[in-house]
Amino acid sequence: MYRVLLVDDEILVREAISANIDWNGLGYQLVGDCQNGKEAMEFVQKCPVDLVLTDICMPYMDGMELSCYLHDNYPETKIIIFSGFGEFEYAKKAIQYNVSEYLLKPVTAVELTEILKKMKKTLESAKKEEQKLENLTKNSEEYRKNKQMIRSQAISSLVTRSQEPDACVKKLEELGVFLEASDYRVAVVSIDIYSGLYEQSMTQRQESALMAFVVYNISDEVVRNYEAGIAYQEANNRVGILFQTNKPMEFSRMAEVICKEIKEKVYETMTLDISIAVGSYVKKLEDLHLSYDEADKALEYRYLLGGKLFLNMEKDKKFGGEAVLEDQLEKLTSGLQKNRREEIQESLDTIQERIIESRVNKSRACLYLQQVLRTISSVVEKIHSNPRSVEERKEELLNSITSQRTFQDAMEQVEEFAWEAADYMERENSSSGKRQALQALEYIQEHYAQQDLSLNTVCSYLGISTSHFSTIFKEMTGETFMEVLIRTRMDKAKELLEHTTLKNYEIAERVGFSDPHYFSISFKKMTGMTPTVYARKNHR
Repeated sequence: MYRVLLVDDEILVREAISANIDWNGLGYQLVGDCQNGKEAMEFVQKCPVDLVLTDICMPYMDGMELSCYLHDNYPETKIIIFSGFGEFEYAKKAIQYNVSEYLLKPVTAVELTEILKKMKKTLESAKKEEQKLENLTKNSEEYRKNKQMIRSQAISSLVTRSQEPDACVKKLEELGVFLEASDYRVAVVSIDIYSGLYEQSMTQRQESALMAFVVYNISDEVVRNYEAGIAYQEANNRVGILFQTNKPMEFSRMAEVICKEIKEKVYETMTLDISIAVGSYVKKLEDLHLSYDEADKALEYRYLLGGKLFLNMEKDKKFGGEAVLEDQLEKLTSGLQKNRREEIQESLDTIQERIIESRVNKSRACLYLQQVLRTISSVVEKIHSNPRSVEERKEELLNSITSQRTFQDAMEQVEEFAWEAADYMERENSSSGKRQALQALEYIQEHYAQQDLSLNTVCSYLGISTSHFSTIFKEMTGETFMEVLIRTRMDKAKELLEHTTLKNYEIAERVGFSDPHYFSISFKKMTGMTPTVYARKNHR
């Protein structure tokens, strides 16, 4: 039966709730009722309860203050709040005090019954977790009472060389452990959820040492079955394995089989993913720290590669390489400038692949990503109306990516910034391109009669490159610069032929042609007739 305390300053409300709920049938015992938070606080101090039902507005100590007190002093106690309509949004703020449910007054018996049924499941789940912790704690305490703890400390000191190897070996021999193989190597087993890859709940943090003890038991059992070495517990909630063999060539495959079996059994037993790194062989016990350091460092690459890893450092020598990104940064710059989204995506994908293939640690990976951020920022700053805002966004991301738990999370932030930049560049290029195309058309209308008018003349006037201008002009008008210029000159020539008696050579000169013969050829090509024929048919 779960113990319930009812708190409300209205006696009629307390009596109605007390009388209309089948407490025993629902698995509860109503152990008391109080008229304000102060009384409730004093009640709980003398007689702890599993569930508190409380109103918000009460004298001396209201429901929010009571919830805060329970959160800080009795965190296992669940809370249900009653509130009036005007207090409902205020009541929701109590989420910070682990309030489980909110009920809007007046509360019906049916409504409260359903909530109590739901709450019972929550309480049962919490009770199971508590029992689980108690069982694990019991096992952990038994472990600390026996010689396995002393053995683990001695092996850990040996492989990390925190104590003289001879002293550690002597201690192990006193415990009946003899190290007499020709070759040794050290493996480090780490539970992924405790590695920093994931956000940990309070329960998970409390369980870390206990879970590590279970992983130790599984590892110890598997290693003993294969007679392959000794498992031990490290002080930082990880498990180590000291492998030993007289046949290193044959044993390499066995070490992989053992580690795979440990990973499978840990997941089967606790639904936990682990990563295992195995250092290279050494022949002397005083060199064990070299194998251990190699395995310990390899686990740092979990940031880059994710969890569930098995890293055999005897085989994999790729770690700590270099990622060559210069060509892809140039491609990324070009893609942003020219609004080629496929090119942008390809460069980002290749950058990600090269960083992962380089097998660098978190610090180096973040440096590479910061280089990409600076490249993106430099492209946008050149045309942005407020470059300071781009700089601030870049600085924000430079700091943010280093705090991400995985490389993939950090890479997603970089990609988001790249697409923000691409969208901005597209908008700017579109609006500025349209403006420049209109300016060019106006310039042609005003200067078409100049015989030396050319593409270079207009681009010089606008202050942009000929290649960029040609692209945006064609996109905006559907014609090339020369097509627009010739058409403009021909339209002006038609007007003069229709409304004046000027000679052909005079008209040619007025519309920008220095050669009357070339003018006649161009005019006939566009209209299908010579200037003379056109004038005869259309002169007004």
